Amino acid sequence: SMQMNSLKIYAMIPARYGSTRLKMKNLALINNKPMISYCIQAAKNSNVFDKVIVNSEHTIFKNIADRYGVDFYHRSNILGSSEAKSDSVVADFMATYPEADIVAWINPISPFQTDKEISDIVKYFVQNSLDSLITVENKQVHCNYKELPINYDPGEIFAQTQDLSPVQPFVYSVMMWRSDKFLLEYSKKGLALFCGDFGVYPVGKLSGIIIKNADDLKLADMLMRSMSAENDNKNYKVEYDELVK
Repeated sequence: SMQMNSLKIYAMIPARYGSTRLKMKNLALINNKPMISYCIQAAKNSNVFDKVIVNSEHTIFKNIADRYGVDFYHRSNILGSSEAKSDSVVADFMATYPEADIVAWINPISPFQTDKEISDIVKYFVQNSLDSLITVENKQVHCNYKELPINYDPGEIFAQTQDLSPVQPFVYSVMMWRSDKFLLEYSKKGLALFCGDFGVYPVGKLSGIIIKNADDLKLADMLMRSMSAENDNKNYKVEYDELVK
């Protein structure tokens, strides 16, 4: 669209070297490739970004950026600590690339997110004139919060899940902001992830698999191997036991 073409949209891939829960998880292998490589490739192949930039406090990720043909931004060590807030990392990046109208945080912890989905998210953001966006997963299940029901009534007959209003846990696979709106709010409040007109985008189940610990990594590795072994998942079809004629 004309609107997309007139905007400069940068993908920022944040990569901390030290990770609290899982050491160096960005470089942990999933089906023999480092975890961070999946989101780099997806961002590149989405064809919606003017630049794809790995953002890290450690130069080891410059090697990764070079290997996959993307840019590298070496942020200060202070922004690499586990105490550093996402808002500060984004504000620092925007200040470094003032020409970017929109910055999309493409999260390495979501290795199954596809280039097509990233493209759809960015187009949705632009077409709806949003200022901020975070991906979510629609879950149609009975949910409690602090032991209280939030989307069902225990005094009524147990609802079928398809009739429930979905809850929307955040996935964080993509977060996006208009730089001017973000920086304005950040300068006033020191936080800005929900600046201006905020929206969510529900992603598919696979994108919702986010890697936080070794168990997640094991699951992702097994799944990625089986998906690449099947070569073409688009041909997947449901098959039944022989009793079903």
